Amino acid sequence: MATLLYRLGAFGARRWRTMLTGWLLVLCAVAALGVSFAGAFQASNSIPGSPTEEALTRMERHWPAPAGTSGQIVFQAPPGHRVSEPGLRKSLAFALDAAGRVDGVIRVSDPATSGRISGDARTAVAQVLFTERDGHVPGATLRAVEDAAAEARRAGFVTAYGGEAYAPHSSPFGPTETVGLAVALAALVITFGSLLAAGLPLITAVLGVLGTMVALTGLASAFDISDNAPTLAVMLGLAVGIDYALLIVSRHRAQLAAGVPVRESIARATATAGSAVVFAGVTVVIALAGLCVAGVPMLTSMGLASAGAVAVAVVVALALLPALMGMAGRRLVPGPGSRATRLALQAGRKDGQSALGVRWTEGVLRHPLRTLILGTAVLVATAIPAVRLQLALTDEGSQAVSTSSRQAYDMIGDAFGPGANGPLVVVVEDADPRAVRATAAAVVDELAGVENIAHVSGVEVAGDGKAARVQIVPRTGPRTQETSDLVSRLRETTRSVADAHHTYAAVTGLTAVSVDVSSRLGGALAPFAVVVIGLSLLLLLVAFRSVAIPLKATLGFLLSIGAAFGATVAVFQWGWLAGPLGVPSLGPVASFVPIIVMAVLFGLSMDYEVFLVSAVREDYVRHRDARAAITAGARASARVVTSAAVIMISVFVSFLFSHAIDIMPIAFALAFGVMVDAFLVRMTLVPAALALLGDRAWWLPGRLDRILPRLDVEGGNLPGPGAAGPDAEEHRPGEPARR
Repeated sequence: MATLLYRLGAFGARRWRTMLTGWLLVLCAVAALGVSFAGAFQASNSIPGSPTEEALTRMERHWPAPAGTSGQIVFQAPPGHRVSEPGLRKSLAFALDAAGRVDGVIRVSDPATSGRISGDARTAVAQVLFTERDGHVPGATLRAVEDAAAEARRAGFVTAYGGEAYAPHSSPFGPTETVGLAVALAALVITFGSLLAAGLPLITAVLGVLGTMVALTGLASAFDISDNAPTLAVMLGLAVGIDYALLIVSRHRAQLAAGVPVRESIARATATAGSAVVFAGVTVVIALAGLCVAGVPMLTSMGLASAGAVAVAVVVALALLPALMGMAGRRLVPGPGSRATRLALQAGRKDGQSALGVRWTEGVLRHPLRTLILGTAVLVATAIPAVRLQLALTDEGSQAVSTSSRQAYDMIGDAFGPGANGPLVVVVEDADPRAVRATAAAVVDELAGVENIAHVSGVEVAGDGKAARVQIVPRTGPRTQETSDLVSRLRETTRSVADAHHTYAAVTGLTAVSVDVSSRLGGALAPFAVVVIGLSLLLLLVAFRSVAIPLKATLGFLLSIGAAFGATVAVFQWGWLAGPLGVPSLGPVASFVPIIVMAVLFGLSMDYEVFLVSAVREDYVRHRDARAAITAGARASARVVTSAAVIMISVFVSFLFSHAIDIMPIAFALAFGVMVDAFLVRMTLVPAALALLGDRAWWLPGRLDRILPRLDVEGGNLPGPGAAGPDAEEHRPGEPARR
């Protein structure tokens, strides 16, 4: 692999004009196709083929859902008054009529006729149907509906607007993400001491993300892509795109400082550091693509979109970056007194002032056992809250209290009970109308003995008589464990009634769908963890020809993921630092958060493992001194790993402050997990473990060594110097060729 990448880097350095022209044409073609076939992202949380989805399909066959996007207006009368009072009733009727005449509104329901007036007659809810079918109603239409209620507000009503139409829509990239890029640029400038060198990783990462976003927009016209997928893809694409380019550029500049010719250096940096990038990137892509095994379309689209973003980042780092470095030429050579030059001079000797990362590693090596025990204890203590992790899908009750949709949600819950925001439906279907009525009546009778039910509606029979439905309002909210338990009890009840009457009966509704999705994701977490752990063991075994390295890396990953989940519980469920971090509400974490965080953090932890351990192994293979190899590896990789971690954390934190409720827990868990994994696990526990293992860290049974394929991650099989082309080809136009 290193030889192939060497040739690719040499070609990019030699024919950088051709490569840049080709990339420009590719980006223009992708942009043109994406814009021409642009589609809309979906907010569906369904599981096709599940019993709940089947029941929902049957119900919609008899009660077709109107085409359009729904919303709701909540009117609350002043304290001590009722909506039925003549003055208030007139103002309410005027507001409903004005809203119904807004362009883009199909109809507005009357709360009095639809039964949506609370028991104390103080709160009324009107349903609004908009013409748009993709859930994205123009802001002008929404504001016009809000303005239509001005008369009601003047009469004393408090109004709030909710439903799908008023759900907040966050952009995948905004001002806070720009701040994250600024922090990343600052970290790159500090690392390289050069604005040009710092700009290359940012340029390649942004180009890769733009290409990914345009492609996703075009693919959305043919496939159902979750509306959370673009944000996750942008977040990961930026983070890994900057880090992968950072690794290659830092290796290139170190070689330039050591006197290697430009083109030779580009080829060798692409071969050595590029091999680590390929290994790390493939690991992340496989882990993210593995999210498909859960069988949840929403999670599948998020995983594949993110995997695509990471794959693009790898391709850009290997194919575009060498051309950009070739165009920069000798302008990337560090100055005589620069940090990169000093590090290059120190790489071959043990004297001189060591960098902070090296001094930290030397401190760890002085007390490896004590460091290993103390660090592990800290991680285990941080992971303890993870046993209290609660999962549920987010809804309007998860939004910030300042949003209109959250205010409408709370007003409905206060007036009609928490369960009114997530009613359940029992659907009965049979070819015989008499059997339908008999079964539905039996269901209603059985529901009288079921706990946690606030209200059961009457039996509603379809026009053809072949179906009936009964609405059930729980006493508890949609995201509570009590409601999930109620869904389970209702399924047992309806199953027994259906079997007794030989008809079809099932529980459905959006709340039941959410319960199914949470259950499916929770059930997929353990098998996915087994697959991820098995994959890490196999890949590291092949890459480093060692039994101990994969076991150590896997244990470190488990400690990192446990600490990330524990911190997430403390912040998003217990409220620790929730105010400063801007957490809008406390409660269960979105069901897809753990499996996504596990997939992403696995890939990123393997990144740092490869970057660090490959440098250690390269020195060990050369000198066969296990302890000295740890220090040499830290000297070669500590600054890169530290800078990469700081960049990743800054990108993730910037998405945390975007306040997108589905993305915030993912961003926080990844930022915390990367911090723990890079600084505590890889930079502290890994050197301590390697010091305690000594030469045993690199032991591999002979028979296994012969069976396993060989991956040249360190670039030991590269051709000799000069293969990238004669030095005479490196001169710039207008300069004489060097001989």
